[in-house]
Amino acid sequence: MKASLTAKVFLLVFVLSICLVAVPNPASAQKVITLNYSNFFPAPHKNSVLAEQWCREIEKRTNGRVKITYFPGGTLTPAAQTYDNTVKGIADIGESVFAYTRGKFPLLEVIDLPLGYKSGVVATKLINEFYKKFQPKELNEVKVLFLHAHGPGILHTKKPVYKLEDMKGMKIRATGLAAKVVTALGGAPVGTTMGETYDALRTGVAEGALAPVEAMQGWKWGEVVRYTTQDFGAAYTASMFVVMNKAKWNALPPDIQNIFEQVSAEFAVKQGKLWDEIDKEGYDFSKKRGNKVISLSKQEDARWAAKVRPLLDEYVANMKAKNLPGDQALKFCLDFLKANQK
Repeated sequence: MKASLTAKVFLLVFVLSICLVAVPNPASAQKVITLNYSNFFPAPHKNSVLAEQWCREIEKRTNGRVKITYFPGGTLTPAAQTYDNTVKGIADIGESVFAYTRGKFPLLEVIDLPLGYKSGVVATKLINEFYKKFQPKELNEVKVLFLHAHGPGILHTKKPVYKLEDMKGMKIRATGLAAKVVTALGGAPVGTTMGETYDALRTGVAEGALAPVEAMQGWKWGEVVRYTTQDFGAAYTASMFVVMNKAKWNALPPDIQNIFEQVSAEFAVKQGKLWDEIDKEGYDFSKKRGNKVISLSKQEDARWAAKVRPLLDEYVANMKAKNLPGDQALKFCLDFLKANQK
C-alpha cells in the first residue's frame, strides 16, 4: 500500500513538473514587434548609416522586443512617395524630404526658405522647436519621431559664379522652394532628385546645383562640378522627416513608445551634428579634387539676400490666404536664427 501511494505521489510530482516546464514564461513569450524603415538616403551615405544605428538602438533598448528591417536608397518606397506610403502603412517608418511632396506641408515651408542658414545643428534645432511650438496640422496623419534639416544650401557649379550676373540663365538643379531661389537669383531651375543629379550634372542637363556642401562627397557631386559659391545670404535648407505610421505607433505598448521618444530625441541632436561634420568632409573632398571655393564679399552677399527676400514675403501672403499663421512662423524662425547663429 505504501509503495503504491509513493508511486502515485511520484507520478503526480513528475506530471506537475512536466506541466510547469511546458507553461511558457509570459515575459519570454512576448510577441516581437516587427517594423520596416524606408529611407531615401543611399546605404553608404552617413545619414543612412546613422538611421540604421537608430534602428539598432531601438532594438537594443527594447531588449529585442522590437525588430526593424531597414531599407535604404528608396528600395521600399520611392523618395517622393515615402511620406504618403508611410501614411498608408506600406512603410512603418519613413525618412525623406518634405519638399518632395510639394504643397502638402504649407506651414512647414518656412523652414526651407532662404533664411541665411549657417549650420545643420541650428537648422535641425530650429525645425524641431518649430514643430513643438506650432504643431502643424499637416503632420497629424503620422507620428513624428524627429525632424532634421541640412546645413546651408549653397551653389555648386561647373563654371565660376562670382556675382549675381554670372547666374543669369544657368540651369541649376533645385527642388521645392529652392527652385524659387534659383529663379529669384536669375537662374533656370532643373527639377531632379538628389539621386538623379549626378548624371544631370555629368551630362549637362544641369550646369550647377543648390545643396549643402556634403553633397560633394555624399552624392559625389565633387566629381562633376568645379566651383562652390558661398552665398550664405541666400542660403536655404531642406527639411526632412522621420515619421511612423500612426496605427503602428498607437499599437505600441506605452513603455516601447517612451523608448522611441527617448532614442529619437537623442538622434535628432546627433543628426544635426552629423550634417555639419559631413559638410566639412564635403569641402575636403571637393578641394582634394582641385575644386575652388568662392567666398562672396559682404556687399555681394547682401545683394543675393535682397534678391530672395520677396520669397519670404510671398510665403507670408500665401499662408494668410490659407488662414495659417505665416507671419508668426517666419518671425519665429528669423528670431531663432538671430539668437542662435553668429
